Amino acid sequence: MTFEKIPEFESALARFTGAPYAIMTDCCTHAVELCLRYDRITRVQFPSHTYLSIPMTMHKLDISYDYTDKPWIGEYQFIGTRIWDSARLLREGMYRTGQLQCLSFGYGKPLEIGRGGAILTDDVEVYNTLKYQSYDGRDLSITPWEDQKIFKVGYHYKPTIEEATKGLELLPNVDQEPKYKEYPDLRNITIIG
Repeated sequence: MTFEKIPEFESALARFTGAPYAIMTDCCTHAVELCLRYDRITRVQFPSHTYLSIPMTMHKLDISYDYTDKPWIGEYQFIGTRIWDSARLLREGMYRTGQLQCLSFGYGKPLEIGRGGAILTDDVEVYNTLKYQSYDGRDLSITPWEDQKIFKVGYHYKPTIEEATKGLELLPNVDQEPKYKEYPDLRNITIIG
């Protein structure tokens, strides 16, 4: 396996979804986090029936949030942003112009790699910035990485070659129906710390 499998999978995913660019990450939650950081979101609304990592991310980033009662299947938009949690949807041509759509490749998701995520975008600046950030601020054209002398702040949210390879194998036969899951009402929990 070679490193080239990651950009190869990103290109295949972009073609499939109709997005000009796809950035593979280690999970959907980190994809959402990178987008929230990039757009400097300070306040947001999202459905109360979603996965626990979403309000945890808001706490981590000190983002004020409110829950909505809006039902969703497959994906939902963070109200007041261009960011989408599309963790339970993957279909041909799904990309929306000008948006940041975050995908999940975890178990029970349409492209069930086991772990991993991606960001779909049409903005080359977003693509370049978030690609660097997901790889610890590394410029992937400089190898070995120790030869790079200036780093922008980054995060260790990079995918693995194995995940990209599996994604390439599974993408042609992906189940394009939205995956429904009955999430609990997160208004009934308390997050401390």
